[in-house]
Amino acid sequence: MYTEQIATLSQILPLAFAGACLSDHVGFYLGRWIGPPFHQTRLALRRKAMLDKAEAMFRRHGEFTIILGRMVTAIRSFTPLLTGISGMSRLRYSLIDTLACALWSAGLGLLVVGLDDAVGRLGQ
Repeated sequence: MYTEQIATLSQILPLAFAGACLSDHVGFYLGRWIGPPFHQTRLALRRKAMLDKAEAMFRRHGEFTIILGRMVTAIRSFTPLLTGISGMSRLRYSLIDTLACALWSAGLGLLVVGLDDAVGRLGQ
């Protein structure tokens, strides 16, 4: 959209930020909703020790996990869901995720501008 001049960065980045926050929060609240029933499934009961360790890690390093999860494509979809299942507070999650989405969208903008400059130099 940017390279085809359909939209400017000042139009794209706020929408990317809003979409990232919205999708992360949907995943988080889905995790909070399925969390208690999930803990009673056979799968969870068989892996209780491992799940307890993972939830303890989320409680200890949750902020870092949320920010890293937003930046790494492979785990981006799962981090909000797992954070919701772990029982992190809504306010804490919202504040940290908003920061993570702001950093992500700023990085996206820098990447687009950097690539545009690089392509522009190659074309000269």
